[in-house]
Amino acid sequence: MKAIEIRNKYLNFFKNHGHVVIPSAPLIPENDPSVLFTTAGMQPLVPYLLGEPHPAGTRLTDYQKCVRTNDIDEVGDNRHLTYFEMLGNWSLGDYFKEEAIAMSYEFLTKELGINPEKLSVTCFAGDEDAPRDMEAFNAWKKAGIPEERIYYFGKDDNWWIAGETGPCGPDTEMFYDTGKPKCSPECNPSCGCGKYVEIWNNVFMEFYKDENGKYSKLKQHNVDTGLGLERMTMLLEGKETPFETELFAPIMDKLVELQKVDNIASRRIVAEHLRSSMMIICDGGRPSNVDRGYILRRLIRRMVRHMNKLQISLDELSTLIDINVENLKEMYPALEANKETIKNVILEEKDKFVKTLEKGEKEFAKEVGQVKEQGENIVPGKVVFRLYDTYGFPPEVTEELATENGMKIDKEGFDKLFKEHQEKSRAGSEQKFKGGLASTGEMETKYHTATHLLNAALKQVLGSHVHQRGSNITAERMRFDFSHPAKMTDEEKQKTEDLVNEWITEAIPVEHLEMKKDDAIKMGAEAMFIEKYGDIVSVYKIGDVSIELCGGPHVSNTSELGHFKIKKEESSSSGIRRIKAILDLSLIHISEPTRPY
Repeated sequence: MKAIEIRNKYLNFFKNHGHVVIPSAPLIPENDPSVLFTTAGMQPLVPYLLGEPHPAGTRLTDYQKCVRTNDIDEVGDNRHLTYFEMLGNWSLGDYFKEEAIAMSYEFLTKELGINPEKLSVTCFAGDEDAPRDMEAFNAWKKAGIPEERIYYFGKDDNWWIAGETGPCGPDTEMFYDTGKPKCSPECNPSCGCGKYVEIWNNVFMEFYKDENGKYSKLKQHNVDTGLGLERMTMLLEGKETPFETELFAPIMDKLVELQKVDNIASRRIVAEHLRSSMMIICDGGRPSNVDRGYILRRLIRRMVRHMNKLQISLDELSTLIDINVENLKEMYPALEANKETIKNVILEEKDKFVKTLEKGEKEFAKEVGQVKEQGENIVPGKVVFRLYDTYGFPPEVTEELATENGMKIDKEGFDKLFKEHQEKSRAGSEQKFKGGLASTGEMETKYHTATHLLNAALKQVLGSHVHQRGSNITAERMRFDFSHPAKMTDEEKQKTEDLVNEWITEAIPVEHLEMKKDDAIKMGAEAMFIEKYGDIVSVYKIGDVSIELCGGPHVSNTSELGHFKIKKEESSSSGIRRIKAILDLSLIHISEPTRPY
């Protein structure tokens, strides 16, 4: 049975049982800053589960697009997915346990045709806070599940709460017996051996937990259910993994055709991450170095690396996107409508990452060789940090490469160095500052760094004759003077602006070096008054974009700058033009992650 058939059967079944079909919420939450993506069907409905009346009534059903990011590193095995679809039905103070369980059983056995003997269920065992859920137990017996296939477990398995306090309650979970032999005489649905596969979860919200840890009965009892579409499709199609189903089969077959090296884990990663990336982009996500943009960037870049492992030409990405759109357009028509945008975003991010990979993997190989020579199997934190800071090499990629080489990375050491780097960046480098910046505040530091990007962009757009001729920086704006004989056109200004913002989006590390002046000049470092510098100079290098003699201070990464906007371009004096520009920090999430992986 195809996935869209299962979805339609589910929605029609609950519609016929008095539920109103509501649309799927976007993957990017509209009014919930607490999460990066929509992670479950209940997430957009939290206000109504807490008592706010829903305009569609007390019985609801839908399919919900979801993204969960906790298990990205696990994708590649036989079951983990980043993007998935959850089918759900809700009672908002309407029916409760017996009716919910009866409908679940009817749908599984009558609508989907699952053999009742394949079903086992779990219920809450009870503790000092709440009694054993005999109501659910009796409802399952009444529906047709024998006692020997009804199991009791504690809060870790059969209790739901959104946070430390709030509405909560027991749940009951449904499991499909795959027919595999028991791993031991004690094998049951809580076992992870693969004999039992969870297919549905009904949460019964009937308690409230207060700040003192005490539980009381809620006046409104709710039911919140969730059925994973990909997993159900797998079971009904008789497949061992979701990647063998019709949802993934066309793309998996194409990867087998294209690959020069066989690696099933890499094929699964490419197929899964491509689908997830396409769904996120379709709902408005774009790659960046913060929050959900970082997750999208990570998915695309991990996909690219595993295409390389399979030795599949990256030129095939466009074809793979076409295959996915064609296969999934019936379920998700928006994919076809946004195909060109999806392509542009993915291919652009691919091009950026290729440059990073070429440099980073070479350096990684050198470092690993040295570590192995010393008889160690842990890549030091300082090495992981240097690869990140100097080459823009993501720590999670370093960790993956280390794993492939039978090694680990020193995460604690990296985190310590990363934190120190952040603190130094915020504090500035006042003791080394010789560049004439009037203030070393946070905004002045950002604008100072932005002048380096602007200088580099002007050289690319206008020509190599461009040289900085002065600047003035405040906390509100930057003024930059440069050599150029003519007024800039609107097109030239736009190209310059776009180029600076592209480098900001690329999240390029800002590297600080100290060296002899002659060596800096040989490296191509630029300076406004080079004769005024001593024998030992301070150099700031921003990837392959810019290298300048400068005292500082600077940010640690271009992603901290926000959005660059040229407000005015005018004449300063004969042969000298002047740009006034601002940085809009509202377009970035200023709070940095504790670690970039």
